[in-house]
Amino acid sequence: MRILLLLIPMTLGVIGVALWAFLWAVRTGQFDDLEGPAHRILMDDDDPRIPRYSQKQDHRQSLED
Repeated sequence: MRILLLLIPMTLGVIGVALWAFLWAVRTGQFDDLEGPAHRILMDDDDPRIPRYSQKQDHRQSLED
């Protein structure tokens, strides 16, 4: 029974920290755009990040001209 005197305040403390973290996240805008990052990963980039071999040849020919 004595353990309840320890567990109840600890539980209230954990609940208080969780509530504070949730309210902080809401106030700082962490939940403003929930779908944007999920859709952004599916969008394809138009510009390839690694140049292809044919692009390197075109670039060399333009430098030689």
